[in-house]
Amino acid sequence: MNQITVIIPAFNEENAIGNVIRDIPAGVVHKIIVVNNNSKDKTAEVAEKAGAIVLHESQQGYGYACLKGMEFVAQQTEKPEIIVFLDADYSDFPEEIVEVIRPIIEQDFDMVIGSRALGKRAKGSMTPQQIFGNWLATNLIRIFYKVNYTDLGPLRAIKYKALLSLEMEDKTYGWTVEMQLKAAKQKLKVCEVPVSYRERIGDSKISGTVKGTILAGYKILSWIFKYL
Repeated sequence: MNQITVIIPAFNEENAIGNVIRDIPAGVVHKIIVVNNNSKDKTAEVAEKAGAIVLHESQQGYGYACLKGMEFVAQQTEKPEIIVFLDADYSDFPEEIVEVIRPIIEQDFDMVIGSRALGKRAKGSMTPQQIFGNWLATNLIRIFYKVNYTDLGPLRAIKYKALLSLEMEDKTYGWTVEMQLKAAKQKLKVCEVPVSYRERIGDSKISGTVKGTILAGYKILSWIFKYL
């Protein structure tokens, strides 16, 4: 049985995080790590009550939270074989983790991206700027790196050893694109599977603000051009 750990960065998600943890398939995932990323609400308490391991990262940023989760995993005696990254806002469908990890377990892929572009995306679940940003980023990656991605989706699975080989460093908005670019550069065996996507609970911390949208766009583009 493959040991699977889920890392969930969470900032002010008290209304959603319990649902996310509840819907993670029992018996498939061995550890659920919620990284409380400087929340001002009861995110940590709700996550702990739902059965997750709760870590605290005061430095604001998606990448900071993911790196905190990885740091915890590195300190464990027994390491997982697969790491799954999942958002805390209940826009992803946690039960689809089974489909996302399947290519790794059955076909020895190194990384699997859950693609919202290939799956069922509820109307209004992504803002126009998110849709355009994904289109632009994936097309630039295809042109410059010769790798066909359709999405920079947050729901993704990767072999733990492959994740370590990427030497992830982005602290904020560029985490997903950094991972996909480095996987392309290292010629990891990567595929996408269709995943569903719904409107998140609460307001988006990134795409819901002009500042967040601009900063995310800048960070994504800077990663794409960094390796050229």
